[in-house]
Amino acid sequence: YFYIFRAIGEDRRTKYKAAVKIQRWFRACRVRAYLRHLSKMAILIQKWWRGYLRRKNFREIVERAYFIKKLKFYNEMAVRIQKMWRGYYVRKYIHNFYALKKYLKAVSVNNKLVRSELQEYAEMKENEEKLKDLEKKEKKKKYQAQKMHYLLSTEQIPGIYNSPFRKSPDPMELLLRKSKPLTHRKQQVKSPLADDLYDWPTCKKPPAFVTALPLLPADRQKPQGPFRDPAEVLRQRYKPLEPTLRVRESMYSPPAKAREATPREKWRSPIHDNEFLPFSSYHKNYEKYEPSLCKSGKYGQEAYGTKYFREVYPKKWIADKDFETLFSSIVLFEKFGKTYSSTGQIV
Repeated sequence: YFYIFRAIGEDRRTKYKAAVKIQRWFRACRVRAYLRHLSKMAILIQKWWRGYLRRKNFREIVERAYFIKKLKFYNEMAVRIQKMWRGYYVRKYIHNFYALKKYLKAVSVNNKLVRSELQEYAEMKENEEKLKDLEKKEKKKKYQAQKMHYLLSTEQIPGIYNSPFRKSPDPMELLLRKSKPLTHRKQQVKSPLADDLYDWPTCKKPPAFVTALPLLPADRQKPQGPFRDPAEVLRQRYKPLEPTLRVRESMYSPPAKAREATPREKWRSPIHDNEFLPFSSYHKNYEKYEPSLCKSGKYGQEAYGTKYFREVYPKKWIADKDFETLFSSIVLFEKFGKTYSSTGQIV
């Protein structure tokens, strides 16, 4: 019986293990099937929700693109309408060809008028300048005639512009007859004596001198000739002194004493007064040393003119002889003794 019960127990344990194993496998399959079901359901829900979101987003994108396209179309149509209208408005009211042609024609006519007026104005200004130049020349001629009035012909002696061998006098002679001699301007008479003393050491104020002479007697005529004004002569004669700084300053001032001490030191410092003459090239055929005219020689000062003031180099001359310094001849004097009058005599 022992072996029988032992076989029955082993058979019971084997069946128990098989049942546990079958239960374990079945439960695992059931759990895995449930998990697969849950995963499928979650995927299905996510698929439908994501599809819904994408379709909603796509619908919004389509609506936005359609709105942008429609707005662009409206803008393009508005720009086209504005372009047509602006072109029509500009061609009719702003850049009108006929109005522009009429304006340019008016501008050309106005330009011609302005140019003619400017030409007249320029001619008028040119004539005025010419008249001014002529007046200036006439005034200059009259002034020269007044200055040269002393060359007028007299009853005894004919002037240089009134030759007795001419048929008619020179125009300058006629101008001299019409013009009057220059008169001296009246100068302001100043008091010969000044109340204030003349400040001699500083020379700040000029002295008061007589700048005008008494007038000539009424019966006495003014002498003819290029004489200067008496007042100008007096001003030149009695012009204020302009002493140098050395004259103006005192002889006891420190700068004056210093200048006096300098030549003393120069006179005391040299060893001898004889001037040093070069001797290194004395034996050669070079030109000997010749001191200037301002220096003193052995027998006193040299004679004036022993040395040329200007050196001459004949070898550098282009011509064989020196230049001739001649003044240009006067045409009026050149004709003297060479021309003939109406009677056939030599002038």
